[in-house]
Amino acid sequence: MKPILAVLEGIGDTVLLLVRTLRHASSLPRQLPRFIDQCYQIGYATLPIVAILSFFIGGVLALQAGYSMSNFGAKEFIGSLVGLSMARALGPVMVAVLVAGRVGSAITAELASMKVYQEVDALVTMNIPPERILVLPRLAAVLVMMPVLAIIANLVGWFGGALVAHTVDFIALEPDKYFETLRRYTKFDDIADGIIKAEVFGFVVVLVCCSIGLRTRGGPREIGASVTKAVVTSLILILVLDYFLTKALL
Repeated sequence: MKPILAVLEGIGDTVLLLVRTLRHASSLPRQLPRFIDQCYQIGYATLPIVAILSFFIGGVLALQAGYSMSNFGAKEFIGSLVGLSMARALGPVMVAVLVAGRVGSAITAELASMKVYQEVDALVTMNIPPERILVLPRLAAVLVMMPVLAIIANLVGWFGGALVAHTVDFIALEPDKYFETLRRYTKFDDIADGIIKAEVFGFVVVLVCCSIGLRTRGGPREIGASVTKAVVTSLILILVLDYFLTKALL
């Protein structure tokens, strides 16, 4: 019974945190430096690892698809498979997982440290809402940067798939044919659905990590426990939401 109550309490606290944060939405223009700094941390600093993983995921997709499709003469459709897979599923999920592991863990650690060492209490004492300066810029930044990361992940993944499909001997698919089928079967709606997924994933990850960080109690050991809890919870939510969003968007 206690685990169920803890989950419900966490959900309630997270929803209340979101409501309190949205009340301060009008103050965002006055926090431009914080917003830009969070955009840098979430977007630019995460971009290299997103590009590397996207390239190899696209390459692996092309390699696996080429191995299977070459047996029955359908290797020209590798481009459509890589294009749709990256745009609708793997691109947004991979970006969200990276944001949860890299950015979400850092957010939780920072806010948990501030909570444990009473810096958050000091803000409250000075009549400065923590939600306004600690949560709002991060939520706004993730909404801006997630579509950018998702689009870059798609482009790099498509290029990685084209390179592998062209250079591997048993596939040897010309780039023109690869991108022809990719353009034919990957529509704008597919890319838009992936961007919507990325937005939802990123927003939920940052919100959950902020909530867990600000609810941390105890000492340094609890900071590490909060980081672990935030990352695990974020990964579970990404996969659960992926199913329901896919079903809704289809």
